[in-house]
Amino acid sequence: MNAPVRMTQRASVADLSDPRQCERIEDFVREHRASLFHRPQWLRAVEHATGHRATGLVTEQLGVITGWLPLTEVRSLVFGRALVSSGFAVGGGIVADTPEAAAILAQAAQDHALRYGFPGIELRGGMIPAGWQSWDDKHCGFERALAADDDAELTAIPRKARAEVRKGLKNELPVKVGRSAEDLAAHYAVYSESVRNLGTPVFPRRLFAVMLDAFPGKSDILTVFQEDAPIASVLSFYHEGAVLPFWGGGTWAARGARANELMYYELMLHARRQGMERFDFGRSKTGSGPYKFKKNWGFAPQPLTYASWTAPGEQARDVDPTSEAYSRKIELWKKLPLRLANTIGQFIARDLA
Repeated sequence: MNAPVRMTQRASVADLSDPRQCERIEDFVREHRASLFHRPQWLRAVEHATGHRATGLVTEQLGVITGWLPLTEVRSLVFGRALVSSGFAVGGGIVADTPEAAAILAQAAQDHALRYGFPGIELRGGMIPAGWQSWDDKHCGFERALAADDDAELTAIPRKARAEVRKGLKNELPVKVGRSAEDLAAHYAVYSESVRNLGTPVFPRRLFAVMLDAFPGKSDILTVFQEDAPIASVLSFYHEGAVLPFWGGGTWAARGARANELMYYELMLHARRQGMERFDFGRSKTGSGPYKFKKNWGFAPQPLTYASWTAPGEQARDVDPTSEAYSRKIELWKKLPLRLANTIGQFIARDLA
């Protein structure tokens, strides 16, 4: 009797300019309930906004996709070169039907990196390849279910944080949700000031505009105003039943008005009305101020496992803005005038993928 023929899997570079292949990858992402950052739309939006090429690797068997690794090809004079999964994201990595498909993707990624001169690969989640460096002590994710109604949502917030939300509600600050040019301008004004105050270069405004265009029915901006001026704002995405407040911040005035607390509470209410079931509070560095803020809101931290591969003879790049290497630069950045920080920062931050 003849032995059964074993159909091998093969890896190839995805053609993200081909709508049919993108549709097949989208179906695979949806089937596996993978992250927003695995979607080809995310990669292509990053490329369109920053110039960092969108690519990725797929494994197939008998014409059926069995694995997917989204990649952003980062080429920066300041921060070096790397394959990142995924660029400008907190998630990504290998999604595969089997460990075999995952191993094939990992090897194909190494081969791709060596062939095109990338000294390293960075995976933000997903299946971890054998032999790669991995860690789970640097960042945590925060997510919980949304409550059944507005009152229950407020009650779900622990007492101390709930008191801050109530203070914000008493101020009766106007809240607006939209996707217009005016909404984007208000958001960018708040966000750019917020990250400057933290000592971080602001992402280019074009990135936010392109992301809104890429996800027309799955993104919006919620802004809190005080005397007609925006003081807190967040750009959010909606994916697989969850709202992701992704780029948000507040001015100094937001603190006294409790506008940040109001903003997130109002977003919870808005998201539930949009049919969302979960609130994904995103990633924070373990032990940081944002980490403690989210814990105080009743979110349990979940360690995030990341991984990297570095080519022989190369050094892993450092783009962590909280590392000691950047501490002095951060303190200097905080002192820059806002207009200067925004002008310079967008050229630096577009490489912080």
